Amino acid sequence: MRILVVGSGGVGDAVARIAARRTFFERLVVADVDLARARRTVDAASEHDVVGGRFVAAVVDASSAAAVEALVREHGATYVLNAVDPRFVLPIFEGVRAAGADYLDMAMSLSHPHPDRPYELPGVKLGDEQFAAAGDWATAGRLALVGMGVEPGLSDVFARYAADHLFKSIDELGVRDGANLVVLGDDGEPVFAPSFSIWTTIEECLNPPVIWSADRAEAGAGLEDGWFTTPPFHEPEVFRFPEPIGDVECVHVEHEEVLLMPRWVDARKVTFKYGLGEEFIGVLRTLHTLGLDRTEPVQVRGVPVSPRDVVAACLPDPATIGPRMSGSTCAGLLVTGTGTDGSPREVYLHHIVDNAWSMAEYGAQCVVWQTAVNPVVALELLATGVWSGAGVLGPEAFDAVAFLDLLAAPTPAGYGSPWGLDERDPA
Repeated sequence: MRILVVGSGGVGDAVARIAARRTFFERLVVADVDLARARRTVDAASEHDVVGGRFVAAVVDASSAAAVEALVREHGATYVLNAVDPRFVLPIFEGVRAAGADYLDMAMSLSHPHPDRPYELPGVKLGDEQFAAAGDWATAGRLALVGMGVEPGLSDVFARYAADHLFKSIDELGVRDGANLVVLGDDGEPVFAPSFSIWTTIEECLNPPVIWSADRAEAGAGLEDGWFTTPPFHEPEVFRFPEPIGDVECVHVEHEEVLLMPRWVDARKVTFKYGLGEEFIGVLRTLHTLGLDRTEPVQVRGVPVSPRDVVAACLPDPATIGPRMSGSTCAGLLVTGTGTDGSPREVYLHHIVDNAWSMAEYGAQCVVWQTAVNPVVALELLATGVWSGAGVLGPEAFDAVAFLDLLAAPTPAGYGSPWGLDERDPA
């Protein structure tokens, strides 16, 4: 296996650091628009390369399908992992297809709200443009494994596991994400510093959230009629996350799991709620009110500038805040329904990463590490033939046990990152 990772930001950098300790691949090329940044990642990964000499830095324009195709061919990459903002999904996706390689990403092609009823009906949904090409990928015998991060990604693996091993029937698959992370400024006081790409966070949180309902699908023409939208920050609830996080207020946001899970897993409802917190929601509302969430350029003294790019440039790079961060992050899936014994059941499948641990072990802050470990596990399963497939597929299309076992197994056999299952009172 020869891997090309497009993007050496926080997640791409963590991917290389994690992969360095595994032996399943022959070469890993880290490509970025900023060659110096790609080289920093390669240098950091090479220090821990258990084989030696496997990491190479390259430069690429991720907005150009032709440039991606050329780089894939130049290095003979067999798998390409997209580790950049979702606005670059389609050119990378198309460039990889043209080059004849297999593809993975952690966020899918962008949505576009319904022009007339944005808070009732979806327009172009997350991933629609990728699923439209599924036949071409399948005909070519090539795999596009989409949404293979943590959320989406691990949460989707949990859905497959729950359906296959824990439940006879599922009422709701409810992804719930929360953390107790704090970032301190130079004065020792907490500062506003998102732990993930603010560009992506704005996209997720200010677009109309999407929900899937089997009732709507059955009343309509099928799967596509099951998706509907609501206003941002809809239906707040206080969710109890495992210790050390505790209670966090969560709200609906747009996320890929809701577009992926109903395609492969039977459930009556699918939702995604994110524990943003009051301050974060207030900041996002202000950005929206001022138009600073817009991606379309505005003229500033004769220079076209994207307001969202300005916001991103003014905030700390998520890849750099690890040393000033404390706390843990939790990704998980709440599943309710009828257990295999015929009784009502409610479980929360979850994965917690402590920032002090991920910084000490990998030099990566916990949110990007938790995202990055999952595509590396998936690549290893593909390299060994445990996972295989063709077309545009989500994580739900593959065996969950093999993934969860490899993730949790102690190093060096596995990745040493256990997951948990909390039984909850279905009443």
